Amino acid sequence: MAKVLKSDYLTCGPKIAELEERLCRLTGAKYAVAVSNGTAALHIACLAAGVEKGNEVITTPITFAASANCALYCGARPVFADICEHTYNIDPESVEKCFTEKTRAVVAVDFTGQAVELDPLKELCEKRGAVLIEDGAHSIGTSYKGKMVGSIADMTTFSFHPVKTVTGGEGGAVLTDNAEYYKKLVLFRAHGITREPSLLQRDSEGGWYYEQIALGMNYRMTDIQAALILSQLDKLDAFRERRKAIVARYDEAFSVMPELAVQEEIPESDTTRHLYILRIRPEKLTVGRKQFFDAMAAENICCNVHYIPVYYHPYYEKLGYQKGLCPRAEKLYEEIMSLPLYYAMTDEDVEDVIKAVKKVVENYRK
Repeated sequence: MAKVLKSDYLTCGPKIAELEERLCRLTGAKYAVAVSNGTAALHIACLAAGVEKGNEVITTPITFAASANCALYCGARPVFADICEHTYNIDPESVEKCFTEKTRAVVAVDFTGQAVELDPLKELCEKRGAVLIEDGAHSIGTSYKGKMVGSIADMTTFSFHPVKTVTGGEGGAVLTDNAEYYKKLVLFRAHGITREPSLLQRDSEGGWYYEQIALGMNYRMTDIQAALILSQLDKLDAFRERRKAIVARYDEAFSVMPELAVQEEIPESDTTRHLYILRIRPEKLTVGRKQFFDAMAAENICCNVHYIPVYYHPYYEKLGYQKGLCPRAEKLYEEIMSLPLYYAMTDEDVEDVIKAVKKVVENYRK
């Protein structure tokens, strides 16, 4: 980062290309396009997929709003498919039931970092003529059947938000093997402006010449961010192993407690976990999730909830969405909270979290 600050480029410089090449090497994808954040990545992926007014985009309600908002940005309608009961990822069978002649894309979210069931989703999208966009905001470092996330779906998006496994303060990327998608992604990232001779529609007037050939956005990443992400990627293996160790210890402690449930994983996913979701069983406790959450705070353990179902938000309610669309997702929301999970956690920190959970369970066990 210091070298970038002393260089000739703070943005649109060589670190962007270096990061994109690094992401391709990491994932096995042919092309990568770095952008300003994960939401921008989802937006231009939808644009490259041809999502437009009158289309539908299927996604999960258990995600950050951007996974659905990207459809709205294009004038399309988000359609919410329910989740699998035990993995909490989008259910391919529910996705299939949501398909109509208007479906243009599926945005499948690797919730908590676990890969979605990519094979059945790919097969379904190919059969129905839809584009599979994998929202990998949580899953950098995860592989599916031995292939890294980023090289499997038609397009995969990453986020480098501050709480993610790898961060640049902010930032995102879209990865693809499709050359046509790649050309569109590059255009949509930077105003739809190009200097590429093969894309110019008129004769060049000189070395300064450029053309706007599409309506794009200003979604450029800075070289400062790219430099930080590159340095973080050097540590990805260490981040991955530490997160796996913490998850394994949590699972060991909580899986033997009948009052709790831990997230299950499909065998195809070698997961680098971004979130650790603890699910309480209200029928075995005298309190609900809110009281459990507050009791953890009283033990000085900061938890969170990921996520409020997207269509619960007032904006979506005004668009006509109502509760009851995805019963499994709604039930999950009532029972989950996210425990601390990050690279710098010490073993003592982990045991403090486990101790607090056990104490709360013992206090409220039926």
